[in-house]
Amino acid sequence: MPPDPRLPASADLIIGLLSDIGWAALEFSADAAKRRTSRNRKRAGATLRPGLDTPLWNAVAARVRSHLTKRGTQANLARHLGLPRQRVHDYFVAGSQAPDAERTLQVLFWLIDREQPGAIKVKPAGTS
Repeated sequence: MPPDPRLPASADLIIGLLSDIGWAALEFSADAAKRRTSRNRKRAGATLRPGLDTPLWNAVAARVRSHLTKRGTQANLARHLGLPRQRVHDYFVAGSQAPDAERTLQVLFWLIDREQPGAIKVKPAGTS
């Protein structure tokens, strides 16, 4: 799909990343539907935990894991997110937790920056 001339280049990058994650999530959810049983159903409104019911998060985590192979990358991501390194391990390696909304957005921007350096320019808060 050609870039939309009405959108800034960074918006096209975000849309492309979300599209890739969406397709991966469809694959994860198809696998999850095959394995799901009625006794695994959770109560309506319960907090989602990473697993079969979170295909979008599974796709994001898989994409981040591919960048955590170089020594020190996990610690650098933890510093970027303002978290202990162990929390990053819990999010992306162990898969036992998921970040809040703000940190999830930070992770998505980190991914874009890792895959296409300098593609996104974010203005500091409070500037016009």
